[in-house]
Amino acid sequence: MKVNCRLQASSPFTTLKKDNSTLPINTIFKLPVPVPKWPPGTNFASGEIDLGALHVSQITSFNKVWATYEGGPDNLGATFYEPTSIPEEFFMLGCYGQPNNQTLYGWVLVAKDASLPADPPGLTLPIDYTLVWSSESQKIKQDDVGYIWLPVPPDGYTSVGHIVTTSPQKPPIDKVRVVRSVLTESVETDTWIWGANDGFNIYSLRPMERGIKALGISVGTFIAKKDGEEMSLSCLKNLNLSYPSMPNLDQVQALIQAYAPVVYFHPDEKYFPSSVSWFFQNGALLYTKGQESNPVLIAQDGSNLPQNGSNDGNYWIDLPTDKNASDSLKKGNLQSAESYIHIKPALGGTFTDIAVWIFYPFNVFTISLNEVGEHVSDWEHVTLRVNNFNGELQSVYYSAHSKGIWVSAPELEFESNNKPIVYASLYGHASYPHAGTFIHNVPQPEKIIIGARNDTSKSNFKMDTAAQVSLVGADYLGGLGIVEQPWLNYAREWGPKKELDLDKLLKGVDKFLPGKLKDAFERFVRSLPPESLGEEGPTGPKWKDNWSGDEKV
Repeated sequence: MKVNCRLQASSPFTTLKKDNSTLPINTIFKLPVPVPKWPPGTNFASGEIDLGALHVSQITSFNKVWATYEGGPDNLGATFYEPTSIPEEFFMLGCYGQPNNQTLYGWVLVAKDASLPADPPGLTLPIDYTLVWSSESQKIKQDDVGYIWLPVPPDGYTSVGHIVTTSPQKPPIDKVRVVRSVLTESVETDTWIWGANDGFNIYSLRPMERGIKALGISVGTFIAKKDGEEMSLSCLKNLNLSYPSMPNLDQVQALIQAYAPVVYFHPDEKYFPSSVSWFFQNGALLYTKGQESNPVLIAQDGSNLPQNGSNDGNYWIDLPTDKNASDSLKKGNLQSAESYIHIKPALGGTFTDIAVWIFYPFNVFTISLNEVGEHVSDWEHVTLRVNNFNGELQSVYYSAHSKGIWVSAPELEFESNNKPIVYASLYGHASYPHAGTFIHNVPQPEKIIIGARNDTSKSNFKMDTAAQVSLVGADYLGGLGIVEQPWLNYAREWGPKKELDLDKLLKGVDKFLPGKLKDAFERFVRSLPPESLGEEGPTGPKWKDNWSGDEKV
């Protein structure tokens, strides 16, 4: 019995001392090579997006307003800016803020009213400002005293951003615009930007509802508030459901060639990806409940798989019954491997998500309690988020054991040109942005870190996900260019279900893990999804929540 886990004592917060001139934020991030000229045909990457009642443009040029050099991520402080070079007829909606531990890579939206001479207009002036917070009493290293203001909207309007100044005087009324409330959506906090020692914190914002059908649009502004306070801001809403700035088929294909990642496998990897058709051709079997003694071979395109319906447990896929054939199929076939691509609008059509799905015939989750952690078939993915204002790669989502993380472009490793690198973990195939050893864990009340080990490294085994591509989904294109193979509509499990007695299995670790460590380990194991435990095979891409929703973090 092997138990891979890590125990780590909590450590005190460490202050990093740096000369302000060397802070990462003093460098403006750019992709390794210039963005290519995209094929023509839509308003994709045109710099302006039509939201119906409003038009918005994305601003990436800023004037620095105020900075602090303590607190926030890595205790390096944060810097706040207001947009410059605003196009004629467009208006500022709020300021931008970012931690100093990152290269400058941000934006805010500015807007103009497309509904005029409608009454009431989409944009209007605030009637006043409320001082949200000031750094006057803070004993911190800072450029000057900073003041954060909330524009006070008239009835029927909502603020979508704060204003930052270094003066105790209220900003000019005409400095910013507020938005008609029917053109806004609710928001929630996203990432932490900075915090003071009085319970005051600043976060980036994102729409509360996200996914293909969600209309909320990130403005790029931030929320400044004390913990527990209600949200005082909103985000914009897209009322133009034709999504004129989403890429057409030619542009999608160009985006894939420009940004599709390169996946590196560990040098000790034994279980490689394959195409789905290779998996079927080489002996995968379809089982039917009540007829377990009579499985059938699966057609190359999956045309004899039951279509749609629900995951009712009546059908499942398994390996060949012959051990040699089964062991051979488990190894996969890297040469045949394809990328199955799903394209979808994100954040109200202001971004394009390119989900890159990879199929593995077999998976081992590296927490070996007898058969726990092994299952037939493994669907893994990464998602590229592309900016529809300028066509740039904004961030990449790395999935890992039913959840994952978003990594912004400045934090990525690139293989060549603008193709990000993905590291697939040994045997388990979880995705990571960097090489190393990662512990997949759940929070423990004792501050113990314990979980499954995920080892990643470069090797000669790699997959250029742009080399062999199947576009399997892009509903907004109306089916244009999509080859929806029958296996995509198979709603059941891609592996057999196993009946596991977790209580019995966990008793086996008692002699190895005393006290709190044993309790923490049990909480971790019980938190794992069934497919990670090897209790059941996964469902296919179309039946995951993120097919129509946002990625889980």
